[in-house]
Amino acid sequence: MPLFSRPDGDLIRGEAPVRRIMPYLMRGRNESCVYQESLYRIAAARVWLKAYNRVHHPRATLFHLVAYATAVALETRPRLNRFVSGGRLYQRRGVSISFVAKKAFTDEAPGATVKLAAFEGESFTAFSARISTQVEEARETDRAVDKEVALIMRLPGPVVRLLVGLARGLDHWNLYPGFMIRDDPMYASIFLANLGSVGVSDVFHHLYEYGTVSIFGAVSAPRRATFATRDGVSAEEALSVRWTFDERIDDAFSCARALVLVQKVLEDPGRWLGPPEGTPAWLGTEAEAQEP
Repeated sequence: MPLFSRPDGDLIRGEAPVRRIMPYLMRGRNESCVYQESLYRIAAARVWLKAYNRVHHPRATLFHLVAYATAVALETRPRLNRFVSGGRLYQRRGVSISFVAKKAFTDEAPGATVKLAAFEGESFTAFSARISTQVEEARETDRAVDKEVALIMRLPGPVVRLLVGLARGLDHWNLYPGFMIRDDPMYASIFLANLGSVGVSDVFHHLYEYGTVSIFGAVSAPRRATFATRDGVSAEEALSVRWTFDERIDDAFSCARALVLVQKVLEDPGRWLGPPEGTPAWLGTEAEAQEP
């Protein structure tokens, strides 16, 4: 039983002993990694997004759709929205997604890390618009977290190591201040990397030991892929997302059911979000999303 409560999560009680002992057997996230590659057909998503962008501004991209599908999955399957800290398992308060936006597509341009809260029941239109706004702000201004990091990095190396060690220690004992966690992109439900946009594909990414991110999704560039069909084999445009999970947060069954939701949204957004000309939002229930 921890002495202090956390500002970003609630201690989970009543889990099976095998689940509770896992953080002691596997103390780090990268020791606990499980990797999964998902390949999604995106022909329907392309058509849907083209129609959506004719009537909505700012325009949405495949990455926006991936992020929204992920948010839906985490809201519908909250057992995946967990994290391990101090050897204990916590249920995160709210869904949040972190990602990096390059300030310009040049070698020298820095990347700005964005942390976006997701709201249950939010429409795709509102969610996508908030992503676009956050990316523009990150590219045009220096965000508070970037200024803080820049200030810290002016200090000598030993002092930086001391401060990072202090932060880790405070977090371990649930004493890390909530205002420090609130905007820190390493304290999020998931980290998504749109690597395909910078010409990098087919990558599995590690999890960060600092912070509480328990899932990482590396999004590749779209490509042609073969799929088995009832009539044989077909070649279609596909999107690969390579996932990295901290297996201590939940079992493979729960993870697989969450990935089904992501697949449903990406492969048939018209069915699961509604007509692109309206205000699309998640229309299904968890039971419906498990249908083949």
